[in-house]
Amino acid sequence: MPKLKTRSGAKKRFQVKKTGKVKFGKAFGKHLFTHAKSQKLKREHRGTGHLKDMDAKKVVKEMFPYGAN
Repeated sequence: MPKLKTRSGAKKRFQVKKTGKVKFGKAFGKHLFTHAKSQKLKREHRGTGHLKDMDAKKVVKEMFPYGAN
């Protein structure tokens, strides 16, 4: 039986932590903050976040066939 491959897109976007949580980079934070965005929006989209448990389970199951890392 051949080895299963990890989805390369998921590899670049998600990081599965030891606790089972999945870390991701927040969207909309690259170049559109130069004009017409509120401070609250800028603050909330900064940095990284963790997926909800239900979504994390799906990502690990479908995108990482051998689990984390």
